Amino acid sequence: MLNKWYALTASIITLSLSLLSPTSAAVTGAEIYREITANTAIYKDQKLHNYITKLGHQIVDQSEMAGEKFTFTLLDSPNLNAFATRDNYVYINRGLLNHVSNEAQLVSVLAHEIGHITQNHVNGQESAVAGAQILSTVAAVLSGSNQVYQAGMAYADSLIKGRGRRNELQADEVGAEYMAKLGYDPQQMLEMLSIMKDYESLMKKRAKSKGLLNQTYHGIFSTHPRNDSRLRAVVSKAQKLKSDISRDHGGATYRALTTGLIWGENFLAKQQKPERYSNMQLRIRLDFPKQWRQTANIDHYLVRGQAQDKTASLSLQSMPRTLQSPEEFLYNHLKLSKLNNGRTINPAGLKGFTGTVPGSRSQAATRIALIYYKMNAYLITGEVTDAAEFASIDPLFMTSINTFRPISNREIAGQRPQTIHYIPADDSTSFAALAKQFKLNSEDIENLRLINGLYPTGEPEAGQWIKIFKR
Repeated sequence: MLNKWYALTASIITLSLSLLSPTSAAVTGAEIYREITANTAIYKDQKLHNYITKLGHQIVDQSEMAGEKFTFTLLDSPNLNAFATRDNYVYINRGLLNHVSNEAQLVSVLAHEIGHITQNHVNGQESAVAGAQILSTVAAVLSGSNQVYQAGMAYADSLIKGRGRRNELQADEVGAEYMAKLGYDPQQMLEMLSIMKDYESLMKKRAKSKGLLNQTYHGIFSTHPRNDSRLRAVVSKAQKLKSDISRDHGGATYRALTTGLIWGENFLAKQQKPERYSNMQLRIRLDFPKQWRQTANIDHYLVRGQAQDKTASLSLQSMPRTLQSPEEFLYNHLKLSKLNNGRTINPAGLKGFTGTVPGSRSQAATRIALIYYKMNAYLITGEVTDAAEFASIDPLFMTSINTFRPISNREIAGQRPQTIHYIPADDSTSFAALAKQFKLNSEDIENLRLINGLYPTGEPEAGQWIKIFKR
């Protein structure tokens, strides 16, 4: 399976690199924007979007491209990442904001990505190398697969070992300069990169346990950023450019704007398929053929779908299951006398059986399927008005039957997503106490330590603002 994702990633990246080369004008930044936002929603928080845009423009005003148009977009993705594309487009993932602790750290990320643009890493001759991580992220967005992202980042890391390393450090260098000119302490760039490095370490640990590749954002430091002499030299150089007007790190402003920020997967942002029937009470779902009209709670059916020309229909009903097998249920409980081409089915790993009830010259055959889930037996019945059309429509029936799924606990929980909140620590605050108070597991605690800059073993200090996530 992983080889499949490698192949897909390689093809997407190869295509993207060719399109983004300086000799090609086939794809514009606006077209990439439309493609990305068609597959990943924009996070719906206008105040936060305005805040990021304002900071971004302030940074641009300190750069070599002051006065030029830049577009900043906050994507509703849980991954810790940010990237830039041609024509001055900068993207920030919601997941990155979960890990940022103050305004200065956010500015360091924006400044780094703006630096890639101002130093011509995106559109220039070296775009194939500098843009590798950007394009692996785009590949993941378009595919919707975290495995594609992981494979792409591994590919990108191999490129970064060449000229991309120079470009990453150059983006940090000019980014730190932009920060200093605005009055921010460039040391906050070290703090932000350290969080990213800790995130990379944690993801590597978790990926290893699952036999997967690890994710990475910055991909340049073999040591921890605080210990990397190249980056420390860059930050020290920027300190000399610091503005006479000094800004604090903006922690209070950042906390106010990110309280309630969604943590993790946001199921509410996912567009519901128009052909999908979901029953949150029974925790089941079924996809009807596209363009079919649905009517819920009609007669004894949970839902009935019908083709627009009313030549075919598919209905779903629920009844108590028995100790019999699904096949026995059909014959003994529903009293079916004959079932043609009967066979076992296992949609989503559930026990089921399907076949066709014979028709006659004037009456079409009927597709019947019975699926067990928990204490219920779900009967799906497909019918057509013209017997001659059954053979062509029956594949649609089977496709729909095989989409029958339980709605997962994760998806149910996603209807009320976890959100970020801040609490002041006192002398009794510890991660063990937080775990007990908010019923958190060991992975949750690792995440809490990470987003608070205390990974892997740090503990809160009295007076420190601590980020927590809760539903």
